[in-house]
Amino acid sequence: MPIITIDNKKVEFENGMTVMQACELAGAEIPRFCYHEKLSIAGNCRMCLVEMEKGPPKPVASCAMPAGDGMVIKTDSEMVKKARKGVMEFLLINHPLDCPICDQGGECDLQDQALHYGFDKSRYEENKRAVKNKHMGPLVSTIMTRCIHCTRCVRFSTEVAGVDDLGLLGRGENAEITTYLEKTIDSELSGNVIDLCPVGALTSKPYSFKSRPWELSKTETYDVLDGIGSSIRVDTRGKQVLRVLPRINEDINEEWINDKTRFAIDGLSRQRLDKVYIRENDKFNVSDWDSALNKIKDEINKRGKDKTITLSGKFTDAETIITSKLFSKGLGSDLYDCRFDNAQIIHGESESYKFNSSIQEVENADAILLVGSNPRWEASVLNIRIRKAFINNSCKIGLIGPELNLNYSYTNISNSLAGLNDILNNNSEFSKDFFNAKNPIIIVGTSAINNSEGTSVIKICAEIAKKLPNFSASFNPLNILNQDISRVGSLELAFKK
Repeated sequence: MPIITIDNKKVEFENGMTVMQACELAGAEIPRFCYHEKLSIAGNCRMCLVEMEKGPPKPVASCAMPAGDGMVIKTDSEMVKKARKGVMEFLLINHPLDCPICDQGGECDLQDQALHYGFDKSRYEENKRAVKNKHMGPLVSTIMTRCIHCTRCVRFSTEVAGVDDLGLLGRGENAEITTYLEKTIDSELSGNVIDLCPVGALTSKPYSFKSRPWELSKTETYDVLDGIGSSIRVDTRGKQVLRVLPRINEDINEEWINDKTRFAIDGLSRQRLDKVYIRENDKFNVSDWDSALNKIKDEINKRGKDKTITLSGKFTDAETIITSKLFSKGLGSDLYDCRFDNAQIIHGESESYKFNSSIQEVENADAILLVGSNPRWEASVLNIRIRKAFINNSCKIGLIGPELNLNYSYTNISNSLAGLNDILNNNSEFSKDFFNAKNPIIIVGTSAINNSEGTSVIKICAEIAKKLPNFSASFNPLNILNQDISRVGSLELAFKK
């Protein structure tokens, strides 16, 4: 492996790495604003400057400089320190001094790096520029005078979310980040620009002026609003949930979450059912738990145990499922199910309801067949990986179902499930690309199997999967995309009739 010397320390690195990545391997901390691991390299903040021996007679941007064998890099020389102080001084020329009212205060990258790498005073005595705030919808609050033009938000919206709603217009001191036509960000992932913004230019509108980060208790947990189970962090003050942030989990959600996950917490405090109601004379009246439980007991005795059915919802945990199953059996009833949407499975075959090939494997696919699924709305984070496969692998994507806007190109094979037979019999244009691919996968949505033909759909998809070149005892390319977080766990516990 090639070797690079960083601050008199020799480290091995992989070909294709940048100087910044090599510095991280060596344990050297490199400040940055525009660079982000999941986005393309912009190289426009110039904060990551380092000195390279036998190279240019000036500091180089480590994020954009490819690492080479034999390079000698200094990250803490006087030249580097002076250059970083100069960059920081320029960044702060027009930045407003409104830290006390900024929601980013306490967790602001600019604030932290100004302390470590900047001057304690400014030499700028001219008027600071002011930028008009942009309207980006009900979720993202903007104070664009704070913007330092790192373009993280622009690159995220274009490269990851797949919407061209944000851009950098103008030149010099007239440059501004804008939504072009003053429109709302049309993306289910728009809240991620809040996390990406290294200053307080883009912040959460529902969270504005609610609290400071040091007031919050942080609880690591998982998202329950879709079947993916993204890793999240819930920030609370007392008993009040104030915000939800993503946690890094490369196997599931990387470091993104959808807007529903991020902002649905308002349902915990507004229009929430937090009392027991009993229906009497076609009206729901407030009651107490004792009365409600007695009512349930009376109804069970009245109607008969053999007519009592137990159904679990979207968010039922495994412990409750086991308890409900024991309760139902104690009544003498074996009528219990978790598939309130009538989704069909093949009994005794766990592959008929699992996402078998793993979420991470999706971005390695070079052909994907979507059957009755809209991953952009059903699992937005999964759709990011499908889009990544489309961009990086030139992945061929075929859809059986109605026309959708998925933020990438695809072939609409058929509007009906009958199109599966054309794929199985190799009678469609897409089937030729699909069966000749090296790593194809199938994703079946619950809307394709929640009908009387659901079992047949799964069997046909299983036959197609067995014909694929990557099908083996250790890899199953057939995946069922469940929309409910508790579905697979409930089926594993046999909570079905």
